[in-house]
Amino acid sequence: MPRSMRTARRGAALAAAAVALTLGLSGCTRYPTQTPKEARDAAYAAAADDKGGTTGTTGGTGGGEGGHKGALASGAVDCRVAKCIALTFDAGPSQNTPALLKVLHEKKVRVTFFLLGRNHVEKYPDLVRQMGQDGNVLGNHTWTHPRLTDLKPAEIRSELDRLDTAVEKLTGKRPTLMRPPQGRTDKKVSKVCRELGLAQVLWNDTASDYATTDSALIHKRILKDAHRDGIILLHDLYKGTVPAVPGIIDALRAQGYTFVTVPELLAPAAPEPGKVYRP
Repeated sequence: MPRSMRTARRGAALAAAAVALTLGLSGCTRYPTQTPKEARDAAYAAAADDKGGTTGTTGGTGGGEGGHKGALASGAVDCRVAKCIALTFDAGPSQNTPALLKVLHEKKVRVTFFLLGRNHVEKYPDLVRQMGQDGNVLGNHTWTHPRLTDLKPAEIRSELDRLDTAVEKLTGKRPTLMRPPQGRTDKKVSKVCRELGLAQVLWNDTASDYATTDSALIHKRILKDAHRDGIILLHDLYKGTVPAVPGIIDALRAQGYTFVTVPELLAPAAPEPGKVYRP
């Protein structure tokens, strides 16, 4: 084979590898995902088919466990009407969590926490109990934060089950949502999640707050990518994040947003184990 052809092929291979790496690091997916709106629409459509007609907006148990739900619970936020957005925090609890909980309580905002086990849940058990109050939802972010796609199924199961068991012991309730570290998931991870009863939740809006302590920059980045039915990702363990939260809440409310938890965002659909939800 001529040297020029070998060089061209090698260059093409390197380019393909670079593209694959970029896709992985950017969180681009090669597996089925469902948006919050698609989940809601499917639930209403399934209920209409079952009843042979249209469904109302009360009388159900929207956001419950297992299968589709056809109607929202009485008094629940209807995200077909409201401009909903979900605020989520990964890798807590931390020393900054009490300040965050105070802000959320004062602003009357419910959020979804994806908890980390080692040096977090095991270090701050009382905070875990507090985080599950005021309508907040506790989810799973693994025990040690590995790339789940690099692990064997038994190792994935151990990472997830250990966190679930610890949270259940502290709160009496086992998580049904999971956020894969770095957003990395695949069919293997999804299979284990399905077996453990965990739905996977990704995001569309993040400030990369692990890379800056500038609260104003965090605020600016979140507002830039916020949209209806969106899911915001932040981390309360980083210094600049919690000071940015009050302004983020106020600014988004001024734009007409209603803050909901992830299950509320999907309701009346129930998060399905193994499924990947992404705005």
